[in-house]
Amino acid sequence: MRFSFSRFLSIILLAACILPALTADRAQQPKPKVSPTPPVNEGDQEPIKTFIRRVRLPITVVDKKGQFVPGLTKNDFLVFEDKIPQQIETFSDDIGQSESLYVAVLMDTSPSTAGKLKFEQESAMNFIQTVVRPRKDRALFATFDHDITLRQDFTDKLDLLDRAVFGVKNLGNQTALYDAIWQFCDEKLRSAAGRRVLVVITDGEDTYSRANLRDAVDIAQRTETTIFAIATKAGFISTVPGVEAGEVKDKGDRDLVKLAEETGGVAFFTGDMLSLERSFNKISKELRAQYLVTYKPVNDRYDGSVRQIEVKLAGSRGNLKVRTKHGYKAIADSVRP
Repeated sequence: MRFSFSRFLSIILLAACILPALTADRAQQPKPKVSPTPPVNEGDQEPIKTFIRRVRLPITVVDKKGQFVPGLTKNDFLVFEDKIPQQIETFSDDIGQSESLYVAVLMDTSPSTAGKLKFEQESAMNFIQTVVRPRKDRALFATFDHDITLRQDFTDKLDLLDRAVFGVKNLGNQTALYDAIWQFCDEKLRSAAGRRVLVVITDGEDTYSRANLRDAVDIAQRTETTIFAIATKAGFISTVPGVEAGEVKDKGDRDLVKLAEETGGVAFFTGDMLSLERSFNKISKELRAQYLVTYKPVNDRYDGSVRQIEVKLAGSRGNLKVRTKHGYKAIADSVRP
């Protein structure tokens, strides 16, 4: 059959009319989503995180007799990071009154505390009663052995804390000190809306943690938490030989001292209630007598390096001692400002 040229021309003209219409129709159709995203409920949204761009330093100044020194000003302090001078941005000398205090009290319930549980419980509760101001401050109470147990979350109600402290009956079989410090700094103190303090009441060294001493110091520094350690090695029997004079007996003692000093706190070694109460009173007075300095690091790179901090007093003040945290790891962490 011969193909007619006129028929071929008709087919071409018909295609010219139909194709634009098909193209326009397809263009009007909505494009399918590549990866549909379900609607996010308001309660499921991630909390807004604030990255640390300032370093906050609670600072304690004492004289040779260990008495706290009031009345200093911003111009009395010199701050160095990796030996480089830093510009102080804000300064406060009344943080003991103006800021709320959030205290996490962690009590050792490992086998070595057998026979001293009541002593530790009275130690914990006496400390809480000494430091926490109702309607102003908050405290939580937890225990650690092979398990880490939150007994009472942050509250200012002393009856609830008392019930939690003296409700402890059973002991565990290991000592997970560093894991406990990591967990409560990371999960509780990180978001606390005030000054952050962690008090450890223990009689021995860590035997069970996955974290180590450096990890515990690191998380405390990053969450701006000051650690105070209360060592109850001797219970009611006697004080630890040599420790009463400021000496350190063993690795456990040295680790407690490092844990406290690296974060700006103090380790106390005591074995009787009278000296224990003096330790509690000293901590309470220190928390009311601290200065607060903030600065923006000259080196603003968050490269994971460890930065060393040193605070000095201007002028010839060799008779005074300054205590604050020794440094921090430069990572873009997220804590409540």
